[in-house]
Amino acid sequence: MPLYKTITVDESTNLLIWKIEESYEQLSQGIELTDHCQDRVDSMKSDMHRRAFMSVRHLLAVFGYIDHDLYYDEFGKPHLKDGKHISISHSFNYAGIIVSDKLVGIDIEKQREKIHIIAHKFVNEFENGYIEEDVDKTRSLTVIWGAKESLYKLYGTAGLSFKQHVYISPFTIDHPFIYGAINYNDSISHYDMSFIEFDGFTCVYAQPATDI
Repeated sequence: MPLYKTITVDESTNLLIWKIEESYEQLSQGIELTDHCQDRVDSMKSDMHRRAFMSVRHLLAVFGYIDHDLYYDEFGKPHLKDGKHISISHSFNYAGIIVSDKLVGIDIEKQREKIHIIAHKFVNEFENGYIEEDVDKTRSLTVIWGAKESLYKLYGTAGLSFKQHVYISPFTIDHPFIYGAINYNDSISHYDMSFIEFDGFTCVYAQPATDI
């Protein structure tokens, strides 16, 4: 069972990462999907996506959940029937979930040079002010993208713009704690985030700030 990482964020928040090495058939063993989720996985054309989907169900099982305990709202945000908060991410051969009593978001991204091509779509003027001086811009841009993606998942509201509404404070790549804010619909909310890097990937996870 390739449970790759287990992170205890705090007393009510835990994060699990799975390294996807098994076939879809192997991952399907012992997993019972709802009809809706079975239809979803059957419609996936990518074998990697199907394997990622099933690996998330194994991560749920580590927490003691089954697929029937999970549902999605109209924005596509996942929820657990017992009221706990959950966020899900996968990228290539890694999948992760975070479960908490608080709002949470998670994102896993592969560090790739192509992120420079799309940076103008999600990096705002404030962030450009400090990112231009970064000596390892690919890794830092991946952190910013992952941070904004995790906040988008946490916020769970349509219309949120990465560039216009989400702000990431200056950080250094060797200090894995970052701070962010969302300014949307005349309301500002603040968030604490952390990131880890492994095997050429970056995982960022977010929760509401505790010191505001």
